[in-house]
Amino acid sequence: MNRIEMQGWRRALPFAAAVITVGGTGVLVGCATSEGGAAQAEEVGEAPMDTAGVRVINVGVTLVTRTDFVDYVRIVGEVEAMYDITVSAEESGSIAEFFVAKGARVSKGRVIAKIDDDVLRGQVEEARATAELAQEQFERQRRLWEEEGIGSEIAYLQTRSAARAADARYRTLLARLDRTELRAPVSGIFDEKYVEVGELVTPGTPVVRVVATNRVKITAGVPERFGLDVERGDSARVTFDVLPGREFIGTIEFVGASVDAENRTIPIEIHMDNPGGQVKVQMLANVRVERVRLTDVVVVPQEVLQRTEDGYQVFVAGDQDGRAVAVARAVELGPSYANRVVIQSGLSPEDPLITSGYRMVDDGSLIRIVSGGSTE
Repeated sequence: MNRIEMQGWRRALPFAAAVITVGGTGVLVGCATSEGGAAQAEEVGEAPMDTAGVRVINVGVTLVTRTDFVDYVRIVGEVEAMYDITVSAEESGSIAEFFVAKGARVSKGRVIAKIDDDVLRGQVEEARATAELAQEQFERQRRLWEEEGIGSEIAYLQTRSAARAADARYRTLLARLDRTELRAPVSGIFDEKYVEVGELVTPGTPVVRVVATNRVKITAGVPERFGLDVERGDSARVTFDVLPGREFIGTIEFVGASVDAENRTIPIEIHMDNPGGQVKVQMLANVRVERVRLTDVVVVPQEVLQRTEDGYQVFVAGDQDGRAVAVARAVELGPSYANRVVIQSGLSPEDPLITSGYRMVDDGSLIRIVSGGSTE
């Protein structure tokens, strides 16, 4: 080594040293210190030469451990109200009054609006009087027929029928009078008003809309290939781009029995609580449905995998003639999610997996480990 090389070597030395044992060989691992100002450390992936002029590749290793793994199906859904009901008029007339302001919360059964009922109320009073008279006539005819034997049976039956008909008309008009009051069918928000006071409505005319959002449902489609992995009662994790940092837990309450022919998905419906009403109708939801849960398995970062003619391989640090080398390991893959892959065979716990500089090595390449740790 000449003078210039020696000076460069000495300038790279002010760092603490540690030793990782690979295959019985002690390998120097550098850890920069603050001595002399700026920290000095060698970058992973550099290719210095050893004293014999052989190329040595700097790598980082991670000790393989066993851990738990969860695989999710990721889908996008749309929020719908648990109940979204349009209340329509059941009687004809003009809107007399609204008792609740638009946007207010209403309880089930509360009167929201009323149709003018002056004419109908007069008909109710007339029908009530007619029903009372018919009932009185029937009672008199009944006493004459049953107690004194006066009159005919047909007259008795006619007055009884007339009394019943008059009472039925009276009760019908009472029911119609009650329908002039438009009530909230569920507890929720008075979300829309379709007519104004004074407008004429007829049966079937939409008047108000009530939306219940204390619980919401999310409709989505699961890709056909994952159809057998999703069942009613499964839990789902839901997030929204507009609500960063918030995660909601819902339950799958419906799984379709057929596949949508256009997009090859199976419809599902997720129900979840909506505390504070932060989740709004028509929001887009990011849904994760648990597909596979594994315990005590080997999991590695997906980027360390390299494709070969026969499948996939990774590199681990090994020993050859007392020197640290990269060793190719063929691996069999399991499920993957979020850049993590389950290794079903080919790696064992405590194997020193090369996780930095792996793109620069081949099977048998000389290496120098400059960083190491564990998968946790």
